[in-house]
Amino acid sequence: MKKHIKYLPQFSITRRQLLQITGISSIGTLLSSCGTPALEDLVGKLSEPLNQKVEEFIFQPQKLVPEFSPEEIKPQELIVNSFRGTPIIDVDKFRLIVDGEVNKPLSLSMSEIQSLPLTSMIIRHVCVEGWAAIVQWGGIRLQDLIALSEPQTNVKYVYFQSADGYYESWDLPSVTHPQTLLAYQKNGEILPIENGAPLRLASPIKLGYKQSKWVTKVTLTSQLSNFKGYWEDQGYEWFAGV
Repeated sequence: MKKHIKYLPQFSITRRQLLQITGISSIGTLLSSCGTPALEDLVGKLSEPLNQKVEEFIFQPQKLVPEFSPEEIKPQELIVNSFRGTPIIDVDKFRLIVDGEVNKPLSLSMSEIQSLPLTSMIIRHVCVEGWAAIVQWGGIRLQDLIALSEPQTNVKYVYFQSADGYYESWDLPSVTHPQTLLAYQKNGEILPIENGAPLRLASPIKLGYKQSKWVTKVTLTSQLSNFKGYWEDQGYEWFAGV
């Protein structure tokens, strides 16, 4: 059954509206994706700090994003994008590593991961290229996984490494949002390898390039390195909230 949406008072504005009003919405992504490499350094230095501060300020870490009904799922609209092709992963030997600034590092098999509580959600996946698809994802909440590792109090960021060499970093509040999953199901079935099996990120609060596929390692840290993410290091926006 489709969830009821509780509308905000009329004087409230959304993240998208505020960014449009301030004139900074996705400026880094727009310029870098338009083939203007000479502007990428300028975009990164000027727009990124302001974008990040504004989006972090208005982000509500525990507020649920309205979901869709099963009838609204459009599986054919989820386009498969790859970074370096589809990696070969032996699921029987697969281990998800959770390390970094934690008190209990983890090394979990898929059977151990699937023994954790399953969360399913039907959300819109939004790609920076201009398309979107309504998809049902099922998996474990990263909030639960992070809790198992007992993160240290100074942790602020989380890095994700993938089997194909792709890498990403998120802010901790976004990682622990109730609708941020490590998914192993798509539309009620086992996640296909081309969509990121055995594990991929899925969340309604971030653009598609933040949602890494074939995730093998989750690292908690108090500081970001010079490498923030594959596309971010080429000029794309880091926070990338939807």
